[in-house]
Amino acid sequence: MDPGKLPQSLHLYFVRGGRYGEDVEFRVERTRDGRSFDTRRVTAVQHGAVILEMIASFHVAEPGADQQPHAVPSLSLEDARAKAPGIEYADRFEIRTRPGDESVFALPPFWIRTRAEIEDDPLIQACTLTFMSDFGPVPVARPAGAPLTPGAAYAASLDHSVWFHRRFIPHAWHRYEVEQRNHSDSRGLVLGSLFDLDGVLVATTTQEALWRL
Repeated sequence: MDPGKLPQSLHLYFVRGGRYGEDVEFRVERTRDGRSFDTRRVTAVQHGAVILEMIASFHVAEPGADQQPHAVPSLSLEDARAKAPGIEYADRFEIRTRPGDESVFALPPFWIRTRAEIEDDPLIQACTLTFMSDFGPVPVARPAGAPLTPGAAYAASLDHSVWFHRRFIPHAWHRYEVEQRNHSDSRGLVLGSLFDLDGVLVATTTQEALWRL
């Protein structure tokens, strides 16, 4: 990648379930190299079967307006409480949620940061943001009344999109707000917003999840 071009957005589909602890081959196709934008298509293959398809866009920073709607935080960092250490990836991420949240999942809104500093590389930081943004959307996408007890329903991410707006520092606290926008045909669609401590919008996400009760 041209180091002068920064991640602008990515859109991916989870085609099949992958298997933990087994090799994944990533095939990268250079679809466009322009003056302002580059695009890449990535296919993840495991045991000869495609498990993920993604297209990512990269953009040269340009001067222009810098604005966003004002958003009132629904959970302050001072009011948030540390999530139980039993949550997945608790050894790598620190998560703080609403007082009284006893769920085994990370339920937005919550505050999140990496426990270790991540190298100052925009590509690595964008990958970290994308991974972190996958916490929370699936539970929010559930139909009304659906239990969050493990094994009570089948749920899976179908697709995920991220738009990178501003600089992201993984080891700094960020607030993740996620709201459901639709649920039909056993699919729930959610919209996520990731803010830094100053309330600056760092990234926007969308995800659709399959829920079968």
